[in-house]
Amino acid sequence: MDWQPDEQGLQQVLQLLKDSQSPNTATQRVVQDKLKQLNQFPDFNNYLIFVLTRLKSEDEPTRSLSGLILKNNVKAHFQSFPPPVAEFIKQECLNHLGDASSLIRATIGILITTIASKGELQMWPELLPQLCNLLNSEDYNTCEGAFGALQKICEDSSELLDSDALNRPLNVMIPKFLQFFKHCSPKIRSHAIACVNQFIMDRAQALMENIDTFIEHLFALAVDEDPEVRKNVCRALVMLLEVRIDRLIPHMYSIIQYMLQRTQDSDENVALEACEFWLTLAEQPICKDVLTAHLVQLIPILVHGMRYSEIDIILLKGDVEEDEAVPDSDQDIKPRFHKSRTVTLAHEEQRGGDGDGDGDDEDDDDALSDWNLRKCSAAALDVLANVFREELLPHLLPLLKELLFHLEWVVKESGILVLGAIAEGCMQGMVPYLPELIPHLIRCLADRKALVRSIACWTLSRYAHWVVAQPPELYLKPLMTELLQRILDSNKRVQEAACSAFATLEEEACTELVPYLSFILDTLVFAFGKYQHKNLLILYDAIGTLADSVGHHLNQPEYIQKLMPPLIQKWNELKDEDKDLFPLLECLSSVATALQSGFLPYCEPVYQRCVTLVQKTLAQAMMYNQHPEQYEAPDKDFMIVALDLLSGLAEGLGGHVEQLVARSNIMTLLFQCMQDTMPEVRQSSFALLGDLTKACFVHVKPCIAEFMPILGTNLNPEFISVCNNATWAIGEICMQMGAEMQPYVPMVLNNLVEIINRPNTPKTLLENTAITIGRLGFVCPQEVAPMLQQFIRPWCTSLRNIRDNEEKDSAFRGICVMIGVNPGGVVQDFIFFCDAVASWVSPKDDLRDMFYKILHGFKAQVGEENWQQFSEQFPPLLKDRLAAPGRGGRGGAGGRGGPSHRRCASS
Repeated sequence: MDWQPDEQGLQQVLQLLKDSQSPNTATQRVVQDKLKQLNQFPDFNNYLIFVLTRLKSEDEPTRSLSGLILKNNVKAHFQSFPPPVAEFIKQECLNHLGDASSLIRATIGILITTIASKGELQMWPELLPQLCNLLNSEDYNTCEGAFGALQKICEDSSELLDSDALNRPLNVMIPKFLQFFKHCSPKIRSHAIACVNQFIMDRAQALMENIDTFIEHLFALAVDEDPEVRKNVCRALVMLLEVRIDRLIPHMYSIIQYMLQRTQDSDENVALEACEFWLTLAEQPICKDVLTAHLVQLIPILVHGMRYSEIDIILLKGDVEEDEAVPDSDQDIKPRFHKSRTVTLAHEEQRGGDGDGDGDDEDDDDALSDWNLRKCSAAALDVLANVFREELLPHLLPLLKELLFHLEWVVKESGILVLGAIAEGCMQGMVPYLPELIPHLIRCLADRKALVRSIACWTLSRYAHWVVAQPPELYLKPLMTELLQRILDSNKRVQEAACSAFATLEEEACTELVPYLSFILDTLVFAFGKYQHKNLLILYDAIGTLADSVGHHLNQPEYIQKLMPPLIQKWNELKDEDKDLFPLLECLSSVATALQSGFLPYCEPVYQRCVTLVQKTLAQAMMYNQHPEQYEAPDKDFMIVALDLLSGLAEGLGGHVEQLVARSNIMTLLFQCMQDTMPEVRQSSFALLGDLTKACFVHVKPCIAEFMPILGTNLNPEFISVCNNATWAIGEICMQMGAEMQPYVPMVLNNLVEIINRPNTPKTLLENTAITIGRLGFVCPQEVAPMLQQFIRPWCTSLRNIRDNEEKDSAFRGICVMIGVNPGGVVQDFIFFCDAVASWVSPKDDLRDMFYKILHGFKAQVGEENWQQFSEQFPPLLKDRLAAPGRGGRGGAGGRGGPSHRRCASS
């Protein structure tokens, strides 16, 4: 069938296409309304394809726009196009893929892919054979157009092409693509490699069968004159390194030599692709073996790649020194996501739970969030430093000497970045040089160039751990003094880097900062009046981290008077729907926990607003669930952050929170939140439930019968953090309920025993589960003791590593009571019990008596001779501890002491 347009209709469509290119917003609105009307007529889509493919008298942008409007229609309602219209569009696409204009070819390619991805690959069986057939065309445009379309289909539907649903078309396509690696046109060669590259990561069968031909062809293209071809060759080799390293190993020497050249390619995109090779190689077990001999060449190349290019400096406004008064634009501000509270126990070295520390620590270049050669080179040096450790330094130190004291700021800046990148991997080897380097870096904090000041902030933060371990007068004090000045820098980028670096320093230094608190708070509060939008959010984080780090030392009238007014002022300025509330609420949560009773004067309005935020969000969610077509889904982060701040209030204020809870409907709201579909909401609800249980159980108790079944069903380790917080809350409830816990034991006990016996359960969850089982056994020994044999061994091994504290105390009392009820349950694993007992540094006297009673009971039961044989198996430390009653030495897990921090924000 050959459809022909009506002339008047065609003019109308062309006018619409012209209008839609107008910058005027009123015209745009008219265009949108007109589009809606025309979309009522199915053959409107025929006009659109006609303009795209046949109306060569029109200019290219108009024709292309016609195709893009059609693409949106296809996306929205292709299934409802009448069959003749759908057929006409498909036919026109295939007939005109060889248009003389590359823009029109690309537009048709996008249209074909959109139809294909609407589940039409199965419904359009002739598409792939026809496209493959068009590749054979003598006409360059036809071949290139077909390849362009195929590349987009390979990107969008790689899995489907390797499936039985389509009879594995790849078996034909891959060998076909490989033939075009030798085509005379660079554009075609580039398409061919890009198509095959889509199937490497999924190890497509057809590709694996042709893998040697593929690699051979890649090597043949290694020195191609076209940058796009070289880029695709590098990308292929990087992916093959991950999935088929066995095939590359025989050629590894020459591949590495090739990648060394390409990392210095004159085309930055090629250099960036090649630089990824070092990042990927560092993760392979063979890295050290194959790379050691090449470090002498590689290190200078990576170091050179870490310099800012001229274009970077322009983009970063590297010549603008003072911009603190320039308001931030919206795109400066990245969306942030709140991490819900997770309850954890205190460990000796635990910082911020079992998360992975600073994940965003790669480089300070957030503003240039595009991945570039500088960042990739820095990341590669970082991971290689972790592989080679000190062996890297002989290659680096001579370079660093030259860079760090260079007169050109761009060179000096790259040297400071190098120093920061190797901090983690080469720390041991760097220690002898740090007494000289740290003062130099502190001087760089006052450099005249903003980009040097900001990188110095980042690099110093990477050495904060070492700085804090030295006498404070030497480095900590000068570093802190200078960083605080940088927090008040006149350059926004430096402010941001200094604030982030200071937060890292706070985490490392903790109470070492107490003598300087007044000075620190003056600076942070002054920054409130100075900062634009984006940096304010980072400032909240620095204040929250300070509160976490110094804890109750912040609770001094003079400090509270400095800190609270500006925070409360911001709190009053922000609307309930403003996302800036997230970081402020997180900050206040830390401050409330640290200030304890010092927060009392501020707690009422803060508490009320949190309850309102929870209530509003629940109401919105209900409206949305009932009428999704009328209402928008709420952003539940508002509710999660509010629940977490309520937890902070309950934890900080303790019993003082009782009157606030009494005057609100928080328990009803909590009941709803605990059943929310979103795991993070449940996670924060259970943390709050545990904190309220400790602070004002009188309000929790009436709800226990409704709450316990919900807690029981959430003991599901599929959601680790939810399960963890539910477990902890049950333990806290046990301690308040006592023997009245009895009816609820069956709801939770089996799940807890199952969790403690699961392989690969995270440490935090194991510890919380062990404590809760111990507490449950303490209040209801008759119900729990019969299962003793099923959990005693993992129970002992998971609690031997935590510091003496109240939670450990109550759990061990529970285990002793259960052993009294069911001594047979512990006999087989008695050595584990002895080891766990020996982990105590200084148990309370009555608990110590319970331990000795059990040990002597066991000894009496087995007889002196058997006890001798049994205790011979003990490791030396254990023998030593058990032989010396009443001695308060250090246990196997003796930590730095200090208060127990059960919770962190890792999820």
